[in-house]
Amino acid sequence: MKVLIMVLALVVGTHGLMGRTASCCFGLTADGGPGGSVGQLADGHNRFGQGLNAASYCIDNGAITDSSGRGCILTPPTTQFQCDVGATPASGFSVGCDGRLEANGSTKFVACPTEDNGGYNIYTAGPANQQGCVAITLTADNCKTGCPAPPPAPAPTPKTCPPELTGNWEYPHLIVPVDSSKPDTALGTSYNGTISSKISSIYNFDVPAADTGKTCSLVFLLPKKTELETSDFTLSGTGAIDFGMLSSAATAGTTYDSIPSTAKDYGVTTVVPGNAYTIATFPCPAGERVSYKASAKDNTCLNYFQDYNPSPIGLYITVC
Repeated sequence: MKVLIMVLALVVGTHGLMGRTASCCFGLTADGGPGGSVGQLADGHNRFGQGLNAASYCIDNGAITDSSGRGCILTPPTTQFQCDVGATPASGFSVGCDGRLEANGSTKFVACPTEDNGGYNIYTAGPANQQGCVAITLTADNCKTGCPAPPPAPAPTPKTCPPELTGNWEYPHLIVPVDSSKPDTALGTSYNGTISSKISSIYNFDVPAADTGKTCSLVFLLPKKTELETSDFTLSGTGAIDFGMLSSAATAGTTYDSIPSTAKDYGVTTVVPGNAYTIATFPCPAGERVSYKASAKDNTCLNYFQDYNPSPIGLYITVC
C-alpha cells in the first residue's frame, strides 16, 4: 500500500473559485507540450498525449474525485497528479474564474513524457532530473464562474493650452457685433466685444497652416480693471456667456439674421473679473478661418475693448 503524505494549503483568490463548497464535474484539457484532453489509465494515472478517452472529474469543497470514485492526490515526492482507489482526495484544488485548475492557488503544472505511446504524466513540480518536462496549464470545461470584466481604463486627460497669452496665440482679425433688435442691419466691424441681451459678438480667427498637428484652446480673459493699462470694460448682471463655434466664417456684412449656424455649442461660462477661462480645446484648424460667437445669458451685459497689451482682455486662441 502506498504511503501518502500530502499537504496542500487552500488558497482562494478574490475573483471567485469553484470547489470550496459546491460539487461540480468537469473534463480537463492540457495546454503545453503536445496538449489535448486529459485521460486516465486503468489504475487512475492522469495522462494526455496518448490518445486516451477524456476522463471526468468532480470537485467538492476543494477535493477532486474521478468518475470511478477514486480520490485524486499529488503523490510524494514527485507530486504526480493521479487518482487512487481508497485514497482520500487531497484538498486545495479549485477551478478559477477562467476555468484553469489550481492546486494550492497555482495554475502551474508540469508534464513529463512517459515511455508509453507519447503520453505525458502530470505533476505540480515534476521528478528531479527528468528530461523533456514542459510547463502546462489545465483547463476545466465546466465549473468556472466567469471572470469579472476589467474596470474601464481611465480616459486620457485631454491636453489643454494655458489660458494665458504665452507662447503662440491668435488675435481675432475681425469682431462683428449683431443686434437682434435690428436683425437686417450690418453693424460692421468693431474693436470692442459687446455681449448683452440684444447684441452678440462674432470673432473671426485666421489660424496659420504652421499650426498643423498642434492643439488649440479658445480662451476668454477678463482681468481686473486695476490690471488694465490701455483697455477698459463694463460688466453687469451674472456674467453668464454662451460661447459657440459657427459653421462658417462671418464677414463685416453679417447681420443677426445671416449669422452662420452653430456647429458646436460650448455651453455657458460665467465670467468674473480677475480670471481666465478655457472655453474649449481642439486640434488646431490650421490654415482655416474660423468664427466663434459669444451671446449673453440671463441679464449679462459686457462691453470691453479687445486688447492684448497688459493685461490682455477678450477672446483669443492659444496654441501649444
